[in-house]
Amino acid sequence: MTKVTEDDIKKLLHTDAEKAFRMIVDLYGSKLYWHIRRIVIIHDDADDALQNTFINVWKNLGAFRNESSLYTWLYSISTNEALTLIRKREKTSGISLDGLEDYFSASPEGSTWFDGEEASVKLQNAILKLPEKQRLVFNMKYFSDMSYEEMSQSLGTSVGALKASYHHAVKKIEQYLTD
Repeated sequence: MTKVTEDDIKKLLHTDAEKAFRMIVDLYGSKLYWHIRRIVIIHDDADDALQNTFINVWKNLGAFRNESSLYTWLYSISTNEALTLIRKREKTSGISLDGLEDYFSASPEGSTWFDGEEASVKLQNAILKLPEKQRLVFNMKYFSDMSYEEMSQSLGTSVGALKASYHHAVKKIEQYLTD
């Protein structure tokens, strides 16, 4: 079985949208889940945001114009869905990302999220302390290995601003880890 590529999917977009969509889900589903999960933290929220992402992808599949990579387009949609879910969660339940470190220390879900070694736990706690924009940029660069250009297209922010956000995030994480 040959590996499906982004180019294979792009060729099918306007001739067999259903097949292209299934290929998108197969190729990017796991990556998008973990991208979203790093933003929203909670598994159920990540599942909800991923489902909303794929609903939006399906609705807008015909509107994709190849101006960016499919990967960048999907990350943009998934990022927006994750941030929308966070804002909705803050309004309805009062739980913000700033309070999640305390939530996880008292929650059984904390043990499923922080299931690594002590260093991994410290890194995740440091990331949770970052402001939303820096956390998002750090996660996209560090975990998803996105280029600044891809992030710029996905987030609609200049490359310079993204580099500055990443630099500040790294410095804050280093500070947290050495204290």
